[in-house]
Amino acid sequence: MTTRKLYAHDPGADGWEVPASGAARFGWDYDSGRDRLLALYQKGKDKQWDSVKRIDWDLEVDPYDPLGVPDENMTIYGSPYWDRMGEAERREMRRHFAAWQFSQFLHGEQGAMVCAARIVESVPDLDAKFYSATQTMDEARHAEIYSRFLREKIGMLYPINDNLQSLLGDTLRDSRWDMPYLGMQVLIEGLALAAFGMMRDTTDKPLPKQILTYVMQDEARHVAFGRMALRDYYKELTDAELREREEFVIEGCYLMRDRLRGDEVLTDFGIPAKDARELSEQAEYLRLFRKLLFSRIVPCVKDIGLWGERLQRAYVDMGVLEMGDANLDLLMAQDEEIAEAYDAERFAAEEAARTAEVAETIAEGEAAAQGRPAPPGRARTTRGQVTGHRETTSRAEDSGT
Repeated sequence: MTTRKLYAHDPGADGWEVPASGAARFGWDYDSGRDRLLALYQKGKDKQWDSVKRIDWDLEVDPYDPLGVPDENMTIYGSPYWDRMGEAERREMRRHFAAWQFSQFLHGEQGAMVCAARIVESVPDLDAKFYSATQTMDEARHAEIYSRFLREKIGMLYPINDNLQSLLGDTLRDSRWDMPYLGMQVLIEGLALAAFGMMRDTTDKPLPKQILTYVMQDEARHVAFGRMALRDYYKELTDAELREREEFVIEGCYLMRDRLRGDEVLTDFGIPAKDARELSEQAEYLRLFRKLLFSRIVPCVKDIGLWGERLQRAYVDMGVLEMGDANLDLLMAQDEEIAEAYDAERFAAEEAARTAEVAETIAEGEAAAQGRPAPPGRARTTRGQVTGHRETTSRAEDSGT
């Protein structure tokens, strides 16, 4: 079965070609670089991981309730359309909404991979090329993970949302080398981080929580990279050049805000487009969701030096201006700490399971030697637990702990 057969509706052409312009830049100074960026590059190398080993893919997922979030979070909840649905149709809608959300994550990660590769090609500084090369691998891993989750656990994908595709196209078509940073590292990655975080903190399902937690650990470094590179560069730009970047941010933020509607899921269930838009606008959860999604973007935009009057007015219009004072460093540190704590918890549970399995095997051997019945069996560790243990042990050995 090809992936195309899993799409909820026809995604159109087999691929998407974006005509690109701009220079490929080489540098000949191989022994210099910014200490902060080189340290981030080292961290990027140290933190590489294998999704086949670190993720427990043996965990079961109910495709009709893959996230376990309350129905109140759905834009249609409480409407006459919801009330007329039977339980079977509601289960199918939960599946479609999860497929739509994770499909946009998947398409965004492929876009991030392409943008990171573009940065390797076009950025003039070798230290930035080094880090972008590690990020390209990170994004490939994320696309691999979301693709596998959608294909094997939900069994459905959605085409890329029009607004996300539009922002990706604008980012890739621009010939200025800093625009992939601004479009991807600041806007798309910043919004993705907030979306991942809200889902990570609300889902009670182990597999999606694992996936989101580990992906966010990588993404925290990516946003830090964009901040470092652009903060230095934007100090050198004229006011006119800064205003051009701010216009791009304003347009991109409106596109990303409108991207979050998910109207295509509702129309797939026969709800008229006009009613779908109204339901999205009126949904209390979605209004809160939209606002919190800018918690990573607004302080980052302010930090890199884009904070003109027109941009601030746009953020007032979106109701997110006050987020410019958020502590972005603290948010990123928390993302990494949550992943490390999650790893430690998994490691302890797997060690306990392995210890119990060894004790059971010894007891069975002693019983057989003495001609007694074997003691009642205990649950065996799964393949995912064993590989998770090996991955954790490998990382500990690599770091010298």
